[in-house]
Amino acid sequence: MTKSLQQVLSQIAKLEKQAKALRDKEKIGVVARIREAVAHYEITPAELFGGVAPAAKTRKVRATATSKSPKPATKSPSVAKYTDETGRTWSGVGKRPNWFKDALAAGKTAEDLLIKV
Repeated sequence: MTKSLQQVLSQIAKLEKQAKALRDKEKIGVVARIREAVAHYEITPAELFGGVAPAAKTRKVRATATSKSPKPATKSPSVAKYTDETGRTWSGVGKRPNWFKDALAAGKTAEDLLIKV
């Protein structure tokens, strides 16, 4: 039994209509879960769609020989994590600064030097 082009196109249209109905049905649940997460984590539109980003690690994009549009790696500024009474800060990344080592040697803990938000 051979099918005509018109029969195949009709089947495609019918399947696309079924797929759209399933997608619309699933979308309702997805939107509900997203709204619940937004409310739970108090996410603002600016955090979600641009503007102010929540404190999170960013990935560096580096050009490779196989990439189609090479983008330069950009280094984002580190956020201070530790401080001392004189205002010196350290992000917690890289070599420990002398003031941090001295404070530890003087009996302070890393937790004592954490910046309290």
